[in-house]
Amino acid sequence: MARHTARDLRSENRFEVLHALFELGPSTRQELARHTGLSPATVATIVTEFLSEGVLRVATVENNTGGRPQERLTIDPERGRIVGVDVAETYVDATVYDLELGVLGHGEVALDEHENDPAYVVDGIVRAIEAAVADGGVEQKRILGVGVSMPGHVHPDAGVSVFAPNWDWHDVRIEELLEKVLPVPVYVDNPLKAVVLSEMWFGVGRVVDSMAVVNLGTGVGAGIAIDGSLMRGATNNAGEWGHTLLRLDGRPCRCGRRGCVEAYLGAPGLHTTLAEIDPDHPTLGQSRQRDFVEAVADGLAAGDPALKELALRTSRYLAAALGDLVNLLNIPSVTLTGWTSTALARWLVPAVRAELPDHVMPGSLPGLTVEPSQVPGNAVALGMAAFTLQRFLTRLGLGSPAGTRPRPDPEP
Repeated sequence: MARHTARDLRSENRFEVLHALFELGPSTRQELARHTGLSPATVATIVTEFLSEGVLRVATVENNTGGRPQERLTIDPERGRIVGVDVAETYVDATVYDLELGVLGHGEVALDEHENDPAYVVDGIVRAIEAAVADGGVEQKRILGVGVSMPGHVHPDAGVSVFAPNWDWHDVRIEELLEKVLPVPVYVDNPLKAVVLSEMWFGVGRVVDSMAVVNLGTGVGAGIAIDGSLMRGATNNAGEWGHTLLRLDGRPCRCGRRGCVEAYLGAPGLHTTLAEIDPDHPTLGQSRQRDFVEAVADGLAAGDPALKELALRTSRYLAAALGDLVNLLNIPSVTLTGWTSTALARWLVPAVRAELPDHVMPGSLPGLTVEPSQVPGNAVALGMAAFTLQRFLTRLGLGSPAGTRPRPDPEP
């Protein structure tokens, strides 16, 4: 493991002060020091840097009896705009944020899940961004950067989509393709990293340090944080829980294996399960994955018996797969996110909770929670915006690795 230098620690400290302001709102230097565990001198230096770059502004000045007036500091939302983009096999969802990561505009473009040409996907990304920018009334010159989440294995440092199984992409230089058509810096990453960062900053991560954020959609995966640090793995491929084994010699998976978790819990897997239950069920006629899942939710609300059986089988698959994840990592929190989770959580979560004790080792069960995500809006887009904010601060000389908790001040 690389040794942290004093310079690395100072960079992390800078970003941690900004993170604290997201959690606390307008704060004094003393409050920031207490919250981050950094020394008052370190916080004072960082605040001075942020003020000089316009990242922070003084919100109010409080006059204390017998003491020096205290400045209450806040992030300046008008410093610029950031775009977060969630690219999936069936859609592109783009959101424009201010520097406080408040939503200003939104745009969405449907993608044909059977079309895999990179130029087609890039065009969809550009159109979604243009729609979001227009919706928010944002001037192009105010955009500081765009963060784009791509499905599959992504190498963010190289800007490469290493492998996207649904599109059969191999080593597509997606960041380079986007920067040719977007006049701003672009950062690409994987949705599993984005969702766990959004939970660390704006969701369950405010009360727990270790968690898995399980994303259910066309594909399936888990963003993981341990002791306050986002887990990437050696090649940014950590979290491919969807391609762990649920059933030996089971259904074929698009990754090439058989019996993967994704083959049972991804949207196509739900379609296969329903076909096993009732091959003639009318819901199977939905051609688009999201329409199919929404139709399942509508049918469950209406009490359809075949769909109730689908929900039961799916919850059993999910509980068994989550049991493996919890037993391996000993995490206290599992959060469900993604469009399939949003549609079906009402039926899946209670059944999964009831089933989990049969799959989790007794030592990992006390205090274990399974909840739908409470992060507002699109968690992937929000996480990508947070990553892009980090990159912007790095360009100013103020950045740090995102997805970490504060480290102690370096020894003098």
